[in-house]
Amino acid sequence: MIYKNILFLVVAVGFSLATWAQQSATYTSNLVDYQKALSLYNNQQYLAAQSLFSSVKRTAEEDILQSDCAYYIANCAVRLNQQNADQLVENFVAEYPTSTKKNTAYVDVADYYFENSKYAYARKWYSKVNENALGRSEKEKFYFNNGYSAFSVKQYKDAKKYLNRVESSKEYGSQAKYYIGFMAYEGDDYDEANEYFDQVSDQERYKEKLSYYQADLNFKLGNFKKAIELAKDRLDSSDENEVSELSKIIGESYFNLENYAEALPYLKAYKGRKGRREKTAKWNNTDYYQLGYTYYKQKEYENAINEFNKIVGGTNSIAQNAYYHLGESYVHLDKKQEALNAFKNASEMDFDLKIQEDAWLNYAKISYEIGNPYQSAPQVLAGYLEKYPETSYREEIETLLIDSYITSKNYAEALKLLKGKNSYDNKVAYQKVAFYRGLELYNDNDYLEAENLFDASLKESLEPIYTARATFWKAEADYNLSNFDDALIGFKQFGQSTEASETPEFENLDYNLAYTYFKLKSYTQATTYFNQFISNHKEDKVRLNDAYLRLGDGYFVSSEYNNAIDAYQNAIKLNEIESDYAFFQKALSVGYAGQSSKKISELEAFIKNYPNSKLRDDAMYELGNSYVKDGQTQKAHATYNKLSVAYKNSSFVPKALLRQGLIYYNASQNQDALVKFKNVASNYAGSPEAVQAVSTARLIYIDLGQVDEYAAWVKTLDYVEITDSDLDNTTYEAAEKQYVDGNTDRAIKQFNGYLSQFPNGLHALQAHFYIAQLYYKKDLLENAAPHYQYIVEATQNEYTEEALTRLSQFHLEKKSWKNAIPVLKRLEAEANFPQNVVFAQSNLMKANYQLENYNEAVAYAEKVLVSSKIDNKIKSDAHVIIARSAIKTNNEAKAKTAFAEVEKVATGETAAEALYYNAYFKNKEAKYEASNTAVQKLAKDFSGYKYYSAKGLVLMAKNFYALKDAFQATYILESVIQNFPDFDDVVTEAKAELKKIKTEEAKTNSSIETED
Repeated sequence: MIYKNILFLVVAVGFSLATWAQQSATYTSNLVDYQKALSLYNNQQYLAAQSLFSSVKRTAEEDILQSDCAYYIANCAVRLNQQNADQLVENFVAEYPTSTKKNTAYVDVADYYFENSKYAYARKWYSKVNENALGRSEKEKFYFNNGYSAFSVKQYKDAKKYLNRVESSKEYGSQAKYYIGFMAYEGDDYDEANEYFDQVSDQERYKEKLSYYQADLNFKLGNFKKAIELAKDRLDSSDENEVSELSKIIGESYFNLENYAEALPYLKAYKGRKGRREKTAKWNNTDYYQLGYTYYKQKEYENAINEFNKIVGGTNSIAQNAYYHLGESYVHLDKKQEALNAFKNASEMDFDLKIQEDAWLNYAKISYEIGNPYQSAPQVLAGYLEKYPETSYREEIETLLIDSYITSKNYAEALKLLKGKNSYDNKVAYQKVAFYRGLELYNDNDYLEAENLFDASLKESLEPIYTARATFWKAEADYNLSNFDDALIGFKQFGQSTEASETPEFENLDYNLAYTYFKLKSYTQATTYFNQFISNHKEDKVRLNDAYLRLGDGYFVSSEYNNAIDAYQNAIKLNEIESDYAFFQKALSVGYAGQSSKKISELEAFIKNYPNSKLRDDAMYELGNSYVKDGQTQKAHATYNKLSVAYKNSSFVPKALLRQGLIYYNASQNQDALVKFKNVASNYAGSPEAVQAVSTARLIYIDLGQVDEYAAWVKTLDYVEITDSDLDNTTYEAAEKQYVDGNTDRAIKQFNGYLSQFPNGLHALQAHFYIAQLYYKKDLLENAAPHYQYIVEATQNEYTEEALTRLSQFHLEKKSWKNAIPVLKRLEAEANFPQNVVFAQSNLMKANYQLENYNEAVAYAEKVLVSSKIDNKIKSDAHVIIARSAIKTNNEAKAKTAFAEVEKVATGETAAEALYYNAYFKNKEAKYEASNTAVQKLAKDFSGYKYYSAKGLVLMAKNFYALKDAFQATYILESVIQNFPDFDDVVTEAKAELKKIKTEEAKTNSSIETED
């Protein structure tokens, strides 16, 4: 054939003999080299062959020889994995489109890649093959190879198309059927898979692989017994990975046959599966559910919980079922807080409506029992009845609902839920809830709103005990609002009720009546009730001490001085509170009882024994007066001088100076008298003492005949307008009469008129004070504030202390902390009444805390705690300030101690905060269960304070995760994020904690999705 072609070429071109001979020699040489190259190619020496083929191609002039060389050059490149291999094949086809090797080239390259398991490359070249140009045997090989390549790269549609063409082939049929069956298996077409697998099950080469797939197929077809049989047969001959999968098939099959005892060891033996990009095998939520449920059915509840609580973020019927049985497992172990979360989760899914209803019922009942941090127990119970109005449990739940209004202590929410419900039971509940809500508001010093709630409770009056208690506390609110007449009526009504003696409030009735009569200046009745209280309450030392003091005051103002002395003496013996006050008052009483010498010795003793008393300046002034009365004027002057030096800011200094001036005046020492009077007039301008000093100085100047000097001096005093004095007095007295008569609005109008006409009048100070008090009584602090400001800016006077107190209250209510602090500091320094000192210090600690002056805040809080005269509310506030400041300054040891003290005395939101930190510090100490107990108490007793409920839940989630309960942790955090959107800081913390937990759990649970 070769020679004919050569001859043909020679004849066709008409070569000369010489030329032909030359060409023949070249051709012969190329042919020899071509044969050598072919031999090298067949011996798989592709690089040498490629080089020789390339050499032949360069010198060959025959198209056929060039074409064949190009074909083999490309083939060698493919086998040598050269970068330009594919391009060489493409070039060969493009350059020699009529070559008979074109189709063969595609097949050869594809087969080469196929044989080297490079199935994606093989698919590329098989797609170029013209299958019609192939012979029958070549076609079968092509169909199988192409089909298997498609199968390997998971192009199942093409794979099935080509493999179907050879399923009857002797050579390829069995393999084709196996792979078609496997694709059906992968595509969940189990009937087709079974059909194909059965056709090759007798062949030894497939038995090993088919035993697993057939076991799995039977499991998926619901033939559980057959699946168990096949899988067990295969176990002994399987490797570790397959043993895991077969164990799963056996375990699940037993599980579906409800043979849980047999299922258990096989489900435990399962190792999980690896994902595409995962290095370790993982379980998924279904795996954890099946093992958990198996434990549950075996009553191994601890083990069941350990599996169920690994199901994180499940949102399908399996998860709902798991959470429901997780809840039941917790109930069996009396872990109700954990059960609450599990049932809540199951109740929020509607895959199985029966499970949803049952879960909600359990969720509602447990909410009633232990409280609910997400929503109030009444809301949960009412929500259940609303969703399931026909429930057979309706009567039971309604009973719990009514009672939960009280037990949850979430009175504000309870009032909303009870609004408009008119049944008897609901009205009884409303009476109680309104009372308790009123009590909360009273404890928060919101007396007006508290009174409204007590009135609402009294409107029902269905349970006499609560009617009596509401009557008492309404009277207490009236007392604190200075409505003393109304308070008296209320306390009397309470005392006259038959149920009064059965209430805890009855213990305080005599004390409260006594104080109310005292405020109404009905001192005879006040002393009667103070005596009754004293007779029956010897054990309450602090209150007994206070009763003796007020009893002494009652006798004192009633001029029963001997009785007053006895009462004050009893208070001094107790030495609980204000013993300095009792001693001072006793000294005054001794004087009024006619024992002048004893009064002097008592006052001298007081000044010596109470060097730090706020009443020491009072005592000095009173002692000076007593010396005057006893004719000891030198001692009087010495005492007044000592007072002026030691207590420069005391309101008694101008009084003492005035007294000294009068002593000199009465002794005809006019010049000395004028010095004192001028001192008072200049340094205490506008005060009553200054007015009297000017008046008395006028008499001295007249006696001395120095009227011109008097007139010149008076002109320097801008508050004295001599020519208008009569009009000044008349205008002021008219306003004062309206004040005394209780005509508030008229008094305000006339005092304003007086101050407008006489801004520096003789009575300007008194007018400013009275008008301020009237505005204060009408709750118009904005109007009162400038008048109080005028008084505190004036020189020390009898109204300064009250003005400082009221002005500081104004700034505090406005949260104007910077303005409040200097006023409070003055009040602390200048107050005579101990309660005002405590008021100043307690609010200085709060104001400094608000301004982030934590060291100052703590210093004032510690000052407050030193006092024995403070109530629990102020104690609680002081400990809270110390605790919060310690938290802010990262002094957690100090914070822990302080919050422990807060917890002993606090109520309301402060108690909730203290309980939260109780849980917080227990978490820090790794006492996770104890921490959770504290959070549960927080949820049950303080559910109305949502912020601390939310923070407590985040803490609880941390505790549960530390206790290896991932479900509880993640569910709680997700609930916080969903239910408390108003608290940004809490939600941010919850999200961060949730992300951290999910990232960790995703390492072992493939069902958990994490954020990138």
